[in-house]
This record gives sequence, structure tokens and C-alpha cells, in this order.
Amino acid sequence: MLAPNLSESIVSSADRAPFLLHRGFIGAGAVLLMAALITDYTYYTTALWQWANFSAWLITAGLIVMLVAVVSLLIDFATGHARRLNPASFMLVTAAALLSLVNAFVHSRDAWTSVVPQGILLSVVSTILLVIAGARGWSLAVSRASGDRP
Repeated sequence: MLAPNLSESIVSSADRAPFLLHRGFIGAGAVLLMAALITDYTYYTTALWQWANFSAWLITAGLIVMLVAVVSLLIDFATGHARRLNPASFMLVTAAALLSLVNAFVHSRDAWTSVVPQGILLSVVSTILLVIAGARGWSLAVSRASGDRP
């Protein structure tokens, strides 16, 4: 026999928070960009050239995933799951992505100058920005269910 309050416990699809597609891609791209700091530091301490290559690959892959995150953010807006941008998180992630783009160009140099000092500094700053954005929840948009209903 069903409990009388069963109908109250069933949540309609209109009351549930919509799934924001871009959040997972931003988190994945951020992990790749933050991992570049680890490989930059490893190159700095060991001077083994392959670590500089790993850093360049991680930055490139992170930027590609961040580009997918931008497309998925547009999809979130097009499907109506997202209502408006979260300006602080958007600025943090955008600044980190732009610094990482500059970092990709810095890492295209030869040998030691590809990492030290500009490459590792750019990796540190972008990692700090991404850690702050991660603490805010990786969401660049406010969803319908967060109290932002028209």
C-alpha cells in the first residue's frame, strides 16, 4: 500500500534544477590547465625537456575543452536551462583562459625559456583564478531553479 504523502514526495520536472551542461566541461578544462602547473614545476626542478612538452600539451588540451565549455554554455542558454551569466565566475574563468592562451604561446618557445620564468608564472596565476572559480562551483550561469524565475 502506498503512503498518502507519496504524491507530495514526487517532484515534477518543472521543480527540479536544470542540469547545466557547461559545468562539467569547465571543471575538466580547469583540471588540465592546473595540471600544467605541476608539469611546469617538474620541468623547473629537473630540466627534463619532456615535461615542458607535457605542459604545452596539457595547456592545449585544456583550452580545447574550455572551447567546448563555451559551446555548451551557449547550448545551456539556447535550451533555457541558464537564465543569466554569473559575472564573477565568468570573469575568473575568462581571465584564466586568456592567460592560458598566452601561456600556450609562451610554451611554444624552445627549451628553458618556454617555462622559466613567464610560463610558470602564467600557470600559477591561471591556477589561482581557476581554484577560486572552482570554489564558486564552476557555474558560469544562474539556472532557473536558483530563485531567478521571471
